Amino acid sequence: MTVQRILKHKGNRVVTAKPDQPLLDITRLLTAEGIGAVVISTDGRSVDGILSERDIVRTLADRGPEALNAPASEVMTSKVNTCQHEDRIADLMVRMTQGRFRHFPVVEDGALVGMISIGDVVRVRMEEVESEAEALRSFITQ
Repeated sequence: MTVQRILKHKGNRVVTAKPDQPLLDITRLLTAEGIGAVVISTDGRSVDGILSERDIVRTLADRGPEALNAPASEVMTSKVNTCQHEDRIADLMVRMTQGRFRHFPVVEDGALVGMISIGDVVRVRMEEVESEAEALRSFITQ
């Protein structure tokens, strides 16, 4: 199974925010969208960084409530792990586990084309396991 198959099911919509947006605005965006991370992008196509709920909580713990006025560019992770359409889900699971992150922006030819979360990866893997189990049950009962 590949990233492209996940995006075919879930769509290519990616929520982005500008580097100069304050954290408070981004917390409201994350809440409104029901997501755990946002891609930081000056133009909506490039990946300048990524900002997750975890990043915001750590910043609040370090700086206190005044941190909510800080721009995303001060807090975002600027070295972003990305993936491509042809990447295999099993490989992404390993990379997510080793890197201890939960979101992969999908980039093709330098442009942002989707976002994959750990929830997407787990859901697809569970579907694969269920399908394999059903195939085994069918084989055994025949």
